[in-house]
Amino acid sequence: MGYKSPVYGVIPVPIEKIKPNTYNPNAVAPPEMQLLYESIKADGYTMPVVCYYAKDKDLYIIVDGFHRYRVMLEHPDIYEREQGMLPVSVIDKPLDHCMASTIRHNRARGSHNVDLMSNIIKELHELGRSDAWISKHLGMDKDEILRLKQITGLTALFKDVKFGRAWRPAEDDEDME
Repeated sequence: MGYKSPVYGVIPVPIEKIKPNTYNPNAVAPPEMQLLYESIKADGYTMPVVCYYAKDKDLYIIVDGFHRYRVMLEHPDIYEREQGMLPVSVIDKPLDHCMASTIRHNRARGSHNVDLMSNIIKELHELGRSDAWISKHLGMDKDEILRLKQITGLTALFKDVKFGRAWRPAEDDEDME
């Protein structure tokens, strides 16, 4: 058999072995968090939390599903009912691809914190990813990437950008004649 999607290998993982990533820019307002709790309370976990496995730490790091994870942490009734186990779908990818996966999952359904998004662009740049890679893997256009780079204020993010010549004052033009 060829490729098999990670969702076909969902495993129960103790919540204590699951940790959030440091780069998720997604935010959910309190009313939506309450709705998520009510949904999980009524229907159970219908979607796994997507993680990658950090073998060196023996932990599962969340790629997508942080808020489903939070529901179990914050609601003892859910924790008890699920016996402290979360359904996890594991992806096996390097960190930059996991970061891209997080953004793709989030952008497909919600909004992002701009400061956190700009930090992700910075981190991906520091990992050696080009604007073209970021554009392709995060579904962003060049202008959006540029705006997020500008927010960080780091000149290193612009080292490969070719800028046009600036205007010259009119008197400089007269001196050249």
